[in-house]
Amino acid sequence: MSNMTETSHTPIPKPNGNLRWKMSFLLLLGGIINYFDRANIAVAAPEMMKELHFTNTDIGLIGAVFSWAYALGQLPSGWLVDRLGAKKIYTQAVIWWSAATAATGLCNTLPSFLAVRVWLGIAEAPCMPTSAKITSYWFPQKERGLASGIWDASSKVGPALAVPVLVALMIEFGWRALFYITGAAGIIYVVLFALYYANPDKSKSISKEELEYIKADGSGVEETTSKDTIKWGSLFTYRSMWGMMLGYFCVVWLSNIFQNFVPLYLVKSYNVSLKDLGVYATLPWVGGIFGDLVGGYMTKLLVEKKSMEPMKAKRAVISVSALVAAVMAVAISYSPSISVSVALMAVSIGSIAAISANTWALASDVAPRALVASVGSIQNFGGFFGGAFSPIVVGMIADKTGSFALAFISGGIVAAGAALCYWFIVKEPIAVKSAA
Repeated sequence: MSNMTETSHTPIPKPNGNLRWKMSFLLLLGGIINYFDRANIAVAAPEMMKELHFTNTDIGLIGAVFSWAYALGQLPSGWLVDRLGAKKIYTQAVIWWSAATAATGLCNTLPSFLAVRVWLGIAEAPCMPTSAKITSYWFPQKERGLASGIWDASSKVGPALAVPVLVALMIEFGWRALFYITGAAGIIYVVLFALYYANPDKSKSISKEELEYIKADGSGVEETTSKDTIKWGSLFTYRSMWGMMLGYFCVVWLSNIFQNFVPLYLVKSYNVSLKDLGVYATLPWVGGIFGDLVGGYMTKLLVEKKSMEPMKAKRAVISVSALVAAVMAVAISYSPSISVSVALMAVSIGSIAAISANTWALASDVAPRALVASVGSIQNFGGFFGGAFSPIVVGMIADKTGSFALAFISGGIVAAGAALCYWFIVKEPIAVKSAA
């Protein structure tokens, strides 16, 4: 049996019930905590550099080792989610990444920071593949872009909330408290998730009408790799898989620049005080929140208007958004003021968000149902393994030139490559190859 081919456009009545959207928001909450645990280093960086005498390159290296560990962790995590089930792997992952976050507050040397960020990267790896897997059987195809946009917005809501909240905590309690608090938040969340979450076919809260609506295009039941004839390793033999890996590398390269250096860029380029940093560093991520939702909604709109098939609609939104993100990133280097810089960052991050929402939804269109987490995690591996070099390169550029201008220009050029990859390489779903 081949993978999900494009679904027909036969109208399906709207269901009586919205439990599927509540599940998407539950994933959003977990993702926010996940990104709090990543963003705390960027927020704490200025004070860490003063106390521990770290350089920009050191901060970049800390960001890079996390990305490498996160990237390598994608490969087994996607396989485990597809084989053992989303809920089991996700709950264990949250426990381990929360412990790693809390342990960061105990570190005093660069090697110790590198060690716990490796731990954090491996533990956080299942988060997004699990969310993509859950979305694939909780939502029909046409709604997956918007559903993914909701939980993927965590990658922007997290940093947006993290900056003002964690800056306030840092002023009051010191930078180490950021890691203890965010670690504790993860433990509280995992208890909530374990108690509330269930697959649609096993949920006692879902209405009959909503379950039938979800099942109309074959969703509704979690499938495992034991039911699929495509072997995990053979995924690397497909053109679309490599297009997704290369395209996401281009996206993550620019995303990592924003993720790791927005606070430092504002402090060093515009002499922003710690008190004002919470406001200025938050605004660009607000653009990301809108980008996630708008990007997901655009694919839903294109499908409902029958302009494009689901997979093609996602590829179109990804490609256009990549070009917009690239242009805005380059323009940051020529910005005449902090207000213009913040606005340009907001549009660029918003465009990256629109890409991210659709790339995760695209995994459920490209992959066989039993391998959605695997395909999503391999795409994420390609993005973060290559993109991990970005913080190091940016840190070295900033140390050598005293400016982030070249970093944003080069980041924009790399990001534009995502449009080429997703439009010209990712064209066909992954299907079982016919036996000779």
